[in-house]
Amino acid sequence: MPVVLASSSPRRKELLGRAGIEFEVIPSPAEEVHDASMSPATLCELNATLKAEAVAVMRPDAIVIGSDTLVFIDNEPLGKPTDHAAARTMLARLAGRTHQVRTGVCVIFPGGTRKVFHETTDVTFLPLDAGAIDDYLSRVNPLDKAGAYGIQEHGELIVERIDGSFENVMGLPVEQVLAVLAIDG
Repeated sequence: MPVVLASSSPRRKELLGRAGIEFEVIPSPAEEVHDASMSPATLCELNATLKAEAVAVMRPDAIVIGSDTLVFIDNEPLGKPTDHAAARTMLARLAGRTHQVRTGVCVIFPGGTRKVFHETTDVTFLPLDAGAIDDYLSRVNPLDKAGAYGIQEHGELIVERIDGSFENVMGLPVEQVLAVLAIDG
């Protein structure tokens, strides 16, 4: 049965490919919801579901995987920064603190059965001054990353500790996805 990843994220493509899954990519046209009044888990699961549903309509014969990752600090979502100034502000806010990375996933099977879940990973940043933030930003494009950072790109410059799934912080909790595909696929 064909598998479709409803995302253009290079990180999600890499993670799913490393897991040995054969899949095609159809970026979802769904608009993400940005509602700080929603619980972090609900918001990520809703966006993952919207993305998967939009692609499942196009590919009812396939298993469709939608995903949404957000960084939360003090239960406030940090999406992708709009520019480098916003990225600096986000990184300064995360500096020296522990935040949560939540990824919602929706897997829709042919016939409409779906599994929706999320994974949470705690990430603790090193204390960062303006120089450390500028050094990190000189090496990484933060504009396509929730929270303005990518754990897999020079994460050692900013991250002190991770409690939970590294892959979840990258954008897809592969172990949970594989379990859903094995049980229901």
